[in-house]
Amino acid sequence: MPADFKDRTDFENADRGFIASIEPMTISDADGRRIWDMDGWAFLEGTCPETANASLWRQGQLNCRHGLYEVTEGIYQVRGFDLSNMTLVESDHGVIVIDPLVSQETAAAALALYRAHRGERAVTAVIYTHAHIDHFGGVLGVVDRDTDVPILAPEHFLEHAVSENVYAGTAMLRRGFYYGGVALPKGAKGTLGMGLGPTVSTGSVGLIAPTLDITSTGQEEVLDGVRIVFQSTPGTECPAEMNFYFPDHRALCLAENATHNLHNLLTLRGAQVRDPRIWSRYLAEAAELFAHRSDVAFASHHWPTWGADNIITYLAEQRDLYAYLHDQTLRLMNQGYVGTEIAEMMEVPPGLDAAWHAHGYYGSVSHNVKAIYQRYLGWYDGNPAHLWLHPPVAAAERYVQVIGGVDATVAKAITFLEKGDLRFAAELASHAVFAAPDSETARQVLCTALTELGYGSECATWRNCFLIGAQELFHPIEHTEVSSAGMAPALTVTQLFDSIAIRINGPKAWDERLRINWAITAGNGGGGGNGSATEHYRMELSNGALIHFPTALNEEADLTVTLTKAQLVGLLLESRTDGVDMSGDAAVLATLVGLVDSPDPDFAVVTP
Repeated sequence: MPADFKDRTDFENADRGFIASIEPMTISDADGRRIWDMDGWAFLEGTCPETANASLWRQGQLNCRHGLYEVTEGIYQVRGFDLSNMTLVESDHGVIVIDPLVSQETAAAALALYRAHRGERAVTAVIYTHAHIDHFGGVLGVVDRDTDVPILAPEHFLEHAVSENVYAGTAMLRRGFYYGGVALPKGAKGTLGMGLGPTVSTGSVGLIAPTLDITSTGQEEVLDGVRIVFQSTPGTECPAEMNFYFPDHRALCLAENATHNLHNLLTLRGAQVRDPRIWSRYLAEAAELFAHRSDVAFASHHWPTWGADNIITYLAEQRDLYAYLHDQTLRLMNQGYVGTEIAEMMEVPPGLDAAWHAHGYYGSVSHNVKAIYQRYLGWYDGNPAHLWLHPPVAAAERYVQVIGGVDATVAKAITFLEKGDLRFAAELASHAVFAAPDSETARQVLCTALTELGYGSECATWRNCFLIGAQELFHPIEHTEVSSAGMAPALTVTQLFDSIAIRINGPKAWDERLRINWAITAGNGGGGGNGSATEHYRMELSNGALIHFPTALNEEADLTVTLTKAQLVGLLLESRTDGVDMSGDAAVLATLVGLVDSPDPDFAVVTP
């Protein structure tokens, strides 16, 4: 049975505990650039139009609520100030901040709203529930970079935060521009949000490295008088993630492991494929450990669930959802079906379809099934004819040639468009665009197909991808504003060097050889990993690969560089050499810099 539109429970829960918001609900950075605007979502209070999926419209209405809310005595959330929620737990001498949003500016505004109604409480600790940027990026809006308050995170947090936001950061940001609908107008023909929340703020991103790791389930910490019991959940929504329980508040934080939608097993922006099998089991464990002792469960997105029985039901349905997708995909996979076939065959059980929170507003059944297939078997479907396919332009040129030219391909696309087969119309029109990028007709047919696909999507991220693709066919690509550069001071020396190594132009560097010894000393702004002794690193460029590693040896080098970690950050980000000691051939550094490519944050997606 389908979910009931007359059921207003979610709306009641989303409004429960409301205290206040700000007016106008807009936030700007220091230069006056608007980086957040909730007032633009007011259109969602109207009736769902023909250009939107009714279920997604309902989710958008829920996500456009904003302000300070009381979750339970001593625990508050600021919602609608970014994609994620900031949770504030009052402690003996101040307040603990959980997940300080994406941007410094939105986090500061959220904290200011809390303080306006709960008093000028100092931040006594910060908790990152997991390693995605919307759960740590705004940390400098709630504490200073040199803060001495504890920063808690799941084990391996920094490793995975850097993997996504630095190593693959440019590609993920560009793809995230699509699935977040960043350049789309808010409206009935534009973005309805992201399903998981409204959208992503575009302010200043930073990071302070954790000072205390949560390594195991059952680990208990007391932060400024607040007792917290942790559940380690690696490999779920994030490779490093955790749930935790407040015994004295009878409150359970579910991080992003249970929110009011089907989540992603592989986000459309790209990420490591998540494990729905272990995800389901951790939800079952959370229910067993904490649910019967909880009066409220809240998460880093959406609205809380109150009442032990409701929490148990909610966790059971979320648990069953991920387990069902996993097990049925494996069952069909072992009968010889490939990911695209299984995605078409998969139906969610009626009991789950009736639960609003099991709908795919952020992740979809279709792309999650394909992700499960990828997790086990990879990109290759086993058919040798698919083992060495042509890349997009070459394939498009050949398809168009077989069909009879660009005009014939476009005509066929129009035929399928008129029949209502939007998917194949888009596929044919995309081939025409890649074979003949200057064809206005091809672009228009593709634009029409993508637009109609977007209007019909229940999944917000699908809608955004379709509509951004349609928009970019006829409008210049808008620059992606969000950058991960503000994370650099928190990176380890190895991670900083990695961020350079992945930008070396390999073919250009094939014949270059260089050796650099780095001495990272203690000093203002941080030294090596232990903050005291000098750390030594060896860097060698050979065969186009930049190799680097900690070393205890003092081997001969072309150049020796002695500097603090803060100076290393300045050198790598801005080529600053103030106070940096260089011994040997300083030209070696210029040679290295000359081999570094600049990533393109605005690369084409729907055109060649």
